[in-house]
Amino acid sequence: MSIRVIIAGFKGRMGQSACQMVLSDPELELVAVLDPFETATEWQGIPVFNDKAALEGFEADVWVDFTTPAVAYENTRFALENGFAPVVGTTGFTSQEIEELKELSRSKNLGGLIAPNFALGAVLLMQFATQAAKYFPNVEIIELHHDKKKDAPSGTAIKTAELMAEVRESIQQGASDEEELIAGARGANFDGMRIHSVRLPGLVAHQEVIFGNQGEGLTLRHDSYDRSSFMTGVNLGIKEVVKRHELVYGLEHLL
Repeated sequence: MSIRVIIAGFKGRMGQSACQMVLSDPELELVAVLDPFETATEWQGIPVFNDKAALEGFEADVWVDFTTPAVAYENTRFALENGFAPVVGTTGFTSQEIEELKELSRSKNLGGLIAPNFALGAVLLMQFATQAAKYFPNVEIIELHHDKKKDAPSGTAIKTAELMAEVRESIQQGASDEEELIAGARGANFDGMRIHSVRLPGLVAHQEVIFGNQGEGLTLRHDSYDRSSFMTGVNLGIKEVVKRHELVYGLEHLL
């Protein structure tokens, strides 16, 4: 029996890639799409909704969300309350919001996934960076994305920093009397680590984690050159959340 999928934010670049992936997989069925600014009532024969309230009581298994940080929390809560297991690629959640959603998912006995990055290489990069941070506490992150991305730092960069902070010796990097001649020159400060966000046309999603030690350096880098790189992870997420009973944060929990 196929898994019935709703895609919110279907008109965006990630949403369109997700629609094509679902349509091409015989194990999945695209049953509805959502976009608040869409006026058409159907897209490729699939019903289109511009108000999620109209999806209450709809027959579906999974809610895929590639919308905007402004509505992602509200959408994920709506999905859980209506029995749809959420697979969310939108970033910008606070740690408190993630905990609230985990608690709600447990009370509804529903699986779910919030993933800062669906590319398997990016998940591996986070794991490798966490291993390295035990031995190289001096580290900076440079994340590079297309110029239409609204949030900075990226969810991937924040998740990478969170994972490293769990195992890294907490130190303040740089000179003790360091001075920024232009505010923000040293990037965002996360537990003493620095995160730098680059936004340029032509980029998709890229991240470098740069470690420094006496007489040596280590650089880990991942590049997504095309949005198709995320679809393996989205597909995996859809097929895994229907088997589970709690929302998780990070694709690594499903690998």
